[in-house]
Amino acid sequence: MALLKAHQCSVLLIDMQEKLLPAIADHEALLERVQRFIEGVKLCSVPVVATEHWPDKIGPTHPTLLPHVDTVIAKTHFDALREPAVRENLPTHRPKVLLLGVEAHICVLQTGLSLHQAGYHPILVVDGIGSRLSSSHEAACKRWAYHGLESVTMEMALFEWLETPANPAFKSVLKLVK
Repeated sequence: MALLKAHQCSVLLIDMQEKLLPAIADHEALLERVQRFIEGVKLCSVPVVATEHWPDKIGPTHPTLLPHVDTVIAKTHFDALREPAVRENLPTHRPKVLLLGVEAHICVLQTGLSLHQAGYHPILVVDGIGSRLSSSHEAACKRWAYHGLESVTMEMALFEWLETPANPAFKSVLKLVK
């Protein structure tokens, strides 16, 4: 596997919705980490697409995340790739799709497996996913690995995209991760 390059990547933020997050284990810490990460993502010029599962019932994406999202897509399937709008909004010239959001063992996992089948290179951001139960989170990570798919942490992705402290975004990203 090669290092991540910002121009080859996009981020798919799955169902980080206001009404769903309180059911997720340690959701406040997850939300804070994801917010800082997608701020860094934007500083690295990587596009962010967000999904909302049944937004009429579960509500919108958490408002602290919206300023850093390029596109928001409503969905009805657990597997976001089954939604034509998701396929249409993922940049095909960016084959590496970093996935984060909730729930790790349902929507995130199903979407990642489908992305792989569709020819993308899905990458699980392990500290950016959550489930109601820690056992579900752990099972999602194990199944991801079983299929031979790549995982990273938020800091791994950001610093690979930056490449050097000489990058103009370095100081801003550094503040986000400290």
